[in-house]
Amino acid sequence: MTGGTRLYEECRKLYTDEMNAAVRGARAAGASDVIVVDCHGAGGAYNFKSFLPERLESGAQYVFGYPWARYIDAFEQGCDAILFVGAHAMAGTPDGVLCHTVSSEAWYNARINDILVGESGILAAVAGCWNVPAVFVSGDTATCREVQTLLGEAVVTAEVKKGLGRFSSVNMAPKDACALIEMKVAQALSLKENWPQPFKPEGPVTFRVELATPDRVNDFVGREGVRVEGPRTVSATGDTFWQAWDQFWYRN
Repeated sequence: MTGGTRLYEECRKLYTDEMNAAVRGARAAGASDVIVVDCHGAGGAYNFKSFLPERLESGAQYVFGYPWARYIDAFEQGCDAILFVGAHAMAGTPDGVLCHTVSSEAWYNARINDILVGESGILAAVAGCWNVPAVFVSGDTATCREVQTLLGEAVVTAEVKKGLGRFSSVNMAPKDACALIEMKVAQALSLKENWPQPFKPEGPVTFRVELATPDRVNDFVGREGVRVEGPRTVSATGDTFWQAWDQFWYRN
């Protein structure tokens, strides 16, 4: 959703309220240090600044304006688990509402080694480099299915809508969705013995992206550690996923 539009302003409220529900659930489970990262690239002045500050739940810290999948301070300092709230399915998912991977205009498929991944898989792999498991996901049915297929059925899910296509869905009422997220987050964090293993693809790890059109390759030409493999394919390799990702994905 593009920042500044009327529909964007409506969605900011829903987005913030669902994140607040997750914060309440984490605190109910005994979490003493909750860090929330705004991951919606809305564009322009709103990029990764979509939360409504005046509506934010107390008892957490909030990260604004930081490039997507680059914030690792919490992992480096010591983090128990990562949760995905308001996630969406990877590009090409028929029943994935607004399905895309990183950029609906620029990216087509993304793979870690030979594993097809969406944004949840990328984030789980980043966290896994510090042995942090992904334990919860909320979103549509397709997203929850995707995350459990990748990480295991031990991931607790909150299915708040069912996609009827890329631009249509059957939704829970916002209050019901928030109640479900709060309950499921508390459940996920309370059952540590059931947590899935961190997602750690065996090294050396190659991250490979098929781009939508050949001209998109130009954005990667000359980047240290990034290889242009074909007219629409670029990749980076490292001993860990973070090393590969760090070469591949950065913002000036």
